[in-house]
Amino acid sequence: MWIADNWKDYEVLDTRCGEKLERWGKYLLIRPDPQVIWQTEEAHEGWRHPNGHYHRSSKGGGNWEFFDLPETWQISYGDLRFNLKPFSFKHTGLFPEQAANWDWFGKLIREAGRPIKVLNLFAYTGGATCAALAAGASVTHVDASKGMVTWARENAESSGLADRPVRWLVDDCTKFVQREIRRGNRYDAVIMDPPSYGRGPKGEIWKIEDTIYPLLMLTQQILSEEPLFFLLNSYTTGLQAGVLTHMLKTSLAASHPASVESDEVGLPIRDTELILPCGCAGRVVF
Repeated sequence: MWIADNWKDYEVLDTRCGEKLERWGKYLLIRPDPQVIWQTEEAHEGWRHPNGHYHRSSKGGGNWEFFDLPETWQISYGDLRFNLKPFSFKHTGLFPEQAANWDWFGKLIREAGRPIKVLNLFAYTGGATCAALAAGASVTHVDASKGMVTWARENAESSGLADRPVRWLVDDCTKFVQREIRRGNRYDAVIMDPPSYGRGPKGEIWKIEDTIYPLLMLTQQILSEEPLFFLLNSYTTGLQAGVLTHMLKTSLAASHPASVESDEVGLPIRDTELILPCGCAGRVVF
């Protein structure tokens, strides 16, 4: 398992009964987590004094309950600084477990010894974009949500990266890749963090089981003659590590000499030897 264990401003304090207690900077949040099926006693006093609690509804979705939590605040990861706010379906605008991947590809970029062009698809609020920029890459950041792209720009500015070479694009990711193929544009690295289900800016429907493999086949056509890496994340039940490996080997690695490795991504639970699984990632190094 790839573990994001270099955080100072974030930690999982405890887990029980379908929920996790987290520290985001100086604020404590309780959020649901479907992986937490164990039932233990409340080992941390933070369960009784959170700043925010997301309650899931038996009918789907849920709602936030706040106790002295600001509308927005910031946390840092090394030199990166992220703007947080609680919003739709339990999210805060950041997936801390992805720091394990930021460290991995940041090292590859810094040690490449040449300029690296990165394409970040389904780029959300720009955690990976900021990490790649900080490592010295140029980045094309693509997401279908204008609000998420705006948020990502703010994260880059907060991290002191506003002057780095980056393009911020609101676009459907599949259509963007198709246009890049026609334009002849190429990238040395691709980061892909697709949702299980979503809609593009013009109502295009995205269902990962139906569309991820065709997108991988398309994306291999925009890799440069000397590609560096490819990262594919999955939070979708059924697309586990073995499935990611097979998809990547039969698409990207079938046309480019590469090593492929997939595994779970996780976060340490403080004061225990346990790791909380947080999805999977497939890594390709060319």
